[in-house]
This record gives sequence, C-alpha cells and structure tokens, in this order.
Amino acid sequence: MKRILSIGFISLTLLFMFTVISHAAGKAQVSLHGKPLTLTGTALQEGQPFPAITIPDSGLQMTDLQSFQGKVTIISIVPSIDTKVCEKQTHILSEENGGLDKTVRLVTVSRDLPFAQKRFAEEAKIHNILFLSDYRDGQFGASTGLMIQENRLLARAVVVVDKKGVIRHLEIVPDLGQLPDMKKAFQLAGSL
Repeated sequence: MKRILSIGFISLTLLFMFTVISHAAGKAQVSLHGKPLTLTGTALQEGQPFPAITIPDSGLQMTDLQSFQGKVTIISIVPSIDTKVCEKQTHILSEENGGLDKTVRLVTVSRDLPFAQKRFAEEAKIHNILFLSDYRDGQFGASTGLMIQENRLLARAVVVVDKKGVIRHLEIVPDLGQLPDMKKAFQLAGSL
C-alpha cells in the first residue's frame, strides 16, 4: 500500500512539474523585486510577424503598427515613463542610439495616458521617439503577451522589427527593475 501511494505521489509530482515547465516555456518569466508576475496574452516570437495593433500616439491619433513596414523599427516597451528605470530606458533609446534615429523608427509603448507621454517628451526634450499608449483596452499588451496580470502594466522589453514587419530581436527583462540590453538591439537594428 505504501509503495502504491509512493508511486502515485511521484507520478503526481512529475505531472505537476511537467505542467509548470510546459506552461513556463511558452511565456517569459518576469518579476518585480523577486516577486513573480504573470504575463497574459499571446507571446511574441522571433521570426514571426509583429501583430496587427492600432493604438493612440501622444496626440491621440490612432497609429497602426503595420504602417511601420518599410522601415526597421525598435519598439521599447516600458511599464510607466514616470519611473526612474523607464525614464532611463527611454533616454537611452533617444540619446544613445548612435545615430540610428536617422534611419530607424524609434517607438516607446507604455500604459501611460497619452497626455503624460506628451508631457514627458516635452520636459525631456525628446523629439525622435514616437510615443504610443496602450491605455484604452490593453490591446498591445494582450497581442504581445506583455500584459502583467497583477497590475495591468506592460512588462519591460525591447523588440526589433525588420522592414517586412518580422520580429528579429525580442528581449523581455526578467525583473522589471532591470534595463534591457539596448546596445544589442541597436546593433541588430543597424545591421538590418
């Protein structure tokens, strides 16, 4: 009887571990200060087309991300531009891109209201980034698998999309307090 219970327990444990590993393999694992967070939506994958999404810019004009085809695009995704790490990531995109802003479209997406994005851009004197807001219904987060279930913010990430609209680079940082490797994204974008 003990042997049957023991085998049953081992089987259930292995099944649970396999289920957790299988589920985790499909989605990036993110945390905030070590606390695990749940990403929802359809996960992006390198080599796949960037999903069709239409969200407003900082002037409330609807922007179809499919219209970016024809130009290499770096999409910097931040939880909120009103935090130090998000602010740093946005300044790196704007100021440390090595002149890529002349040939590559630079985009920052957050769940901030368009008015806050506009204020931020004006105060920071950032004119070479297109700010897009996912404030309405979270379409961007749901379509990219970057919506954080616990706080409805976006996970921190950087995506490089080629001229045909195909994802060539995707980095989702494991902890929201960390910056993505923007230099790697710049190098890849510059080579496309």
